Amino acid sequence: MRILIAGVGNVLRGDDGFGVEVAQALARRGGLPEGVTVFEAGIAGVALVQELMDGYDALILADAVERDGAPGTVYVIEPDVADPARLDPAAFHSSLADAHYTEPSKVLTLARALEVLPPKVFLVGCQPAGYDELGAELSEAVRGAVEVAARRIESLVASLNIQEQT
Repeated sequence: MRILIAGVGNVLRGDDGFGVEVAQALARRGGLPEGVTVFEAGIAGVALVQELMDGYDALILADAVERDGAPGTVYVIEPDVADPARLDPAAFHSSLADAHYTEPSKVLTLARALEVLPPKVFLVGCQPAGYDELGAELSEAVRGAVEVAARRIESLVASLNIQEQT
């Protein structure tokens, strides 16, 4: 099974860099099964879509997500990706005007429109404490969640590989 793990976010904006930190932690740890690619997308949405063009069976995004929880709370979400054929064409076109920035919903919709979105998509997200201050580092709560998210992703990868074998 080919799985893409993509860390998204802006490392220059505090907790928004969570996804990239998770990707870096996974790369440092190593030990992921064959067929798993770790990709630091940063804020490059188009680069993520281009990577998906290589063909994957599953996509796991790591990103900061606003869920009104306590900072550092980690969530595993199966996002509902909009069907581009059901969107107003003008609104869809307008939403993609800044697709070079990684906003997961826009990137996933574009990937679906281009028919490169894998059939299985997961978002491992973390509630940020803050991400407005330019140059800020991860907050203590979110820094502590990086390893939690990395372990959840490793478990998710193992589960996907087990499902593939059955």
